[in-house]
Amino acid sequence: MQSTDKIKKPELVKKYFFAIIGFPIVFWAFAFPVIKIGLTELSPVNLTIMRLFITCVVFSLVFLIFKKKFSHLKKKDILPIFLLGFLGIIIYHLGLNYGEQFVSASVSSLIIATIPIFTAILATIFLKENITLKIAFGIVISLIGVIVISTLGSNETFIEIQYIYGALGVVIASLVAAGYTIAGKKLLKRYSALSLTFYAFIFGIIGLFPFVSSSLFVEVAKMSYVGWVSVIFLSIFPTIIGYVLWYVALEVKDASKLGVYLYFIPVLSTIFSYLILDEKITLFFFLGGVLVLIGLIIVNKQKNRKGLVQ
Repeated sequence: MQSTDKIKKPELVKKYFFAIIGFPIVFWAFAFPVIKIGLTELSPVNLTIMRLFITCVVFSLVFLIFKKKFSHLKKKDILPIFLLGFLGIIIYHLGLNYGEQFVSASVSSLIIATIPIFTAILATIFLKENITLKIAFGIVISLIGVIVISTLGSNETFIEIQYIYGALGVVIASLVAAGYTIAGKKLLKRYSALSLTFYAFIFGIIGLFPFVSSSLFVEVAKMSYVGWVSVIFLSIFPTIIGYVLWYVALEVKDASKLGVYLYFIPVLSTIFSYLILDEKITLFFFLGGVLVLIGLIIVNKQKNRKGLVQ
């Protein structure tokens, strides 16, 4: 029976793959403008703490109710999972929240779109995944689209020192996010997607303890209804649901190929930022968006070949 379940799960994931990967992409796209809203009431560090604290509380409740659904934690994996959570989750959110103080939500999402590039490189080095010429070409086309959007698709025309620091913070977030995907791929051999996500958050949040200060309690006490809705949304949808579904998808797709779907995020996020925050975009945004989609189509037209998982 157990072996039958193991066979059925990948088949089920493959059947509903686009829904499974679609929800995280939409939630993560929404996260950029919502983070911007949250930063009006909380500092980058305190927004990270509140978002991940609520996430861990919800995860813990799910764990207590459905304990049998979780993979047993192995002692030897505690340190790797802590590093996975601290670097791939804590540092990611700190870098992203810091960066969004100085750059727009749409520009942040465009910088985060470099994750597939880092993922493809790291996957080749650490997972021995084959990156064919066709996949590389698709990635380059999508990247050109991202560059067009980032340079011509918004009204971010001036550059200051703070802007550079903010952009660098988001680049660091992009790099550790790629590492999170690669490291998580190996651990998925021993843990379910839900279990690995839960353990990564629970152990990773320990790294936030040194950042807790009196300012957290002062800011939280002053939070408005909008601030609470923003933090709760960020905790539940892009974090809990997004991370779990991402790892579910990662169980049946190569990390390098799955990462390319992240190119959808800047396209959607720029639209959401325009609607929610009134961030301006230009016609070049649409040109860049078309290039992004063409790149995605090229990558996903790749047929099953030796060494590749379709």
